[in-house]
Amino acid sequence: MKQGDTVSGRYHIARHIGRGGMQDVYLARDTLLDIDVAVKTPQPGQQVKRFSQSAVIAARVNHHNVAKTYDYFEEGGQPFLVEEYVEGQTLEEKLARFGAVDPHLAARILSHLAKGVAASHHAGVVHRDLKPSNVIVEMGVNLHELKITDFGIATLTEEVFALAAQDNGDLTRSTSGTIKGALPYMAPEMMFRRPGDHPGKEADIWSLGALMFRILAGDFPFGVFLDAAVNVKNRTRNAWPAFMTANSQFKPLATELQGIVDRCLDYDPAARPSADDLVAECSKLCYINVDRTEGSVHRLIQNGYSGFATDAHGQTFFSMESVYGARRPNDTNYRKICYSRFPGLPQHRGHPIVVLD
Repeated sequence: MKQGDTVSGRYHIARHIGRGGMQDVYLARDTLLDIDVAVKTPQPGQQVKRFSQSAVIAARVNHHNVAKTYDYFEEGGQPFLVEEYVEGQTLEEKLARFGAVDPHLAARILSHLAKGVAASHHAGVVHRDLKPSNVIVEMGVNLHELKITDFGIATLTEEVFALAAQDNGDLTRSTSGTIKGALPYMAPEMMFRRPGDHPGKEADIWSLGALMFRILAGDFPFGVFLDAAVNVKNRTRNAWPAFMTANSQFKPLATELQGIVDRCLDYDPAARPSADDLVAECSKLCYINVDRTEGSVHRLIQNGYSGFATDAHGQTFFSMESVYGARRPNDTNYRKICYSRFPGLPQHRGHPIVVLD
């Protein structure tokens, strides 16, 4: 499709906005409802015979943290899926800036994602490809608004995974770009499945745990691509970084989140928590839920122990004791920082501090 095309007599294509391992995504205007939508269509060569069934299943999911499926149709022999358009960036793009995300913001992310996954599981929909590139978040550094996307191809993804396993014995030998991109977050029962195996909701929980490990640690729990498969098979997982619990301001919450993620990454699917369990555990976490802002470090004081950042609201004071992660803010190469801003005299105070690229 190209800019200016109209499909199904109502969706006016504005531009191509994304391409995943299995589909192309277009921004379109629904001229009937006068709203922007995302129109998705499988790429040439992809399995499409169950695309319609996927759309019907995904339409059952109705939750704020899941991109809503609006419509499905076929035109000119090509299937199309119409989904809620979420303006923003993928979580993958966000993580490229954040590196490691502090426990307070991470807890909020986990709470949103767990609620979205729980809603889908209640509707009988298993995602099977949960990863940062399939999560859309708002622009900026707040990350209040998160929506899981591509539930509409959950069944299609299942078919691609099943065919790969049937052809090669296990998914780790597949050349599929979709599968390679999913490997760092894929449950072992998905990686090493055999014909007739049907991994269920527990596979999504593993993926959520792997995703949260990367968010908190700034690294993948088992590595990427085939390294991830080898390490999962050998049960060789990266250790939690020391910075997570080295600071007493972050240690209690970080320790709780580590425990949750560790349970999600249990090799026994039956031992993993359900999505409802995760929602309940998140409701018990105590974390800062204040808007974030982005500032630029312009001056360090006290031999670099503290400093000042300038943001849209003015000047904010911060202490290195409030910094989370391996990177430390400075006034040269790590000037951009993210923080919540609290009233103070003579300057407002920034906490927690995360260094941005």
